[in-house]
Amino acid sequence: MASICYHSRQTYWDLSVESTENYLSNGIVNHNSGKSWAAARALLIMALEKPLRVLCAREVQKSLKESVKALLVDQIQEMGLGGQYLVLEAEIRGANGSRFIFSGLATHTVESIKSYESVDICWVEEAQTVSKRSWDILTPTIRRPGSEIWMTLNPWLATDETYQRFVLDPPPESWTCAINFSDNPWFPDVLEAERADCERRRPKEEYENIWLGMPRRTADGAYYAEQMQALRAAGRIREVPYQSNVPVNTFWDLGWNDTTAIWWHQYVAGEDRFLRAYEMSGESLDHYVQIIQSAGYVYDTHYLPHDAENRSLQTGKSVREILEELIPGHRFEVVPRTENVLTGIHETRMRLAGPVYFDARECERGIVSLENYRKKYNERLEVFTDQPLHDQYSNLADAFRQWGQGFRGTRVTSSRPSRARSWRAS
Repeated sequence: MASICYHSRQTYWDLSVESTENYLSNGIVNHNSGKSWAAARALLIMALEKPLRVLCAREVQKSLKESVKALLVDQIQEMGLGGQYLVLEAEIRGANGSRFIFSGLATHTVESIKSYESVDICWVEEAQTVSKRSWDILTPTIRRPGSEIWMTLNPWLATDETYQRFVLDPPPESWTCAINFSDNPWFPDVLEAERADCERRRPKEEYENIWLGMPRRTADGAYYAEQMQALRAAGRIREVPYQSNVPVNTFWDLGWNDTTAIWWHQYVAGEDRFLRAYEMSGESLDHYVQIIQSAGYVYDTHYLPHDAENRSLQTGKSVREILEELIPGHRFEVVPRTENVLTGIHETRMRLAGPVYFDARECERGIVSLENYRKKYNERLEVFTDQPLHDQYSNLADAFRQWGQGFRGTRVTSSRPSRARSWRAS
């Protein structure tokens, strides 16, 4: 399944194979849902009807080879429109003045993208990869009266910005269309054989993503994918109530020029229960102390990463010392550094196989981070490396690793296990 959206300021329009039949000649597609071919043909025909300036964009475009230019050229030849379009090195021009131009979005700034204010239609291919930053810059730019943004995408992760913004929770007066391989009347036997083989051999989530367009919860190379899937299947991501007779622990990742992340945790009757996850950037330690104090919990221990012992050149104090001054009487413990971060990840994976629970609402961002904390990928060699990728998911994952490495669950347990049994049955 693929998603195709059309944007005219705040309006999205179906661009399925069926809805564009008036633009398309016989033999339109022979690959999957045919969304890109349909979009290309529709744009080429519309640009013949009146002069249009069309921006063909994607998140990253290091060269024209990565653009949809070749696809458009192929469709010009397929439809016999060679006399109507002139293919140049960097653009395609119509005999009536229409222009197709190509660009990557990731390298643009608010200032540099202003050159596209006169665009009539912006077609974003592989839109699932477009970042929040790029959408925030692009959408206010395409503002000419009657201007449109088209998106073609194969859903990847449920947390992707494009999926969240335009598919899962689309803007008012929007229209998003899901197109599956079954909607393609020219779907060939060779691809049907490939689909059936994938359904038989591959994991269910992988098959449903590739052929049914269902977004994945975990990325390829995610360290905790198997463990988090097992927790979901066991119903352990749910509402987790705070047990007032058991103190709370916190686990931290400190961001100097980055994000600081914190987990709240209780150890009750042999169970690890995570109540809340929080992250913020650009704030002083006073801010996080306020968050800790305003939670209304009674605390046992705050677990800090090894760099909390490093002294600042400006103050001469470590983060641990500053926190001890800000909230006197609280217990702090620094988790020793491991020689290899993979050792800590392995310990955390092992512990996630135990009786672990997450509050689905209060830990939502943390759960997403654990499901997508993954290995770096070497594009040149097309293999995963043995090092973690540092991205928007790594801060809460690093904070969670302090639990895997540093907490042993021996200090405090609940004296009322019957309450825990009642909670699990609720």
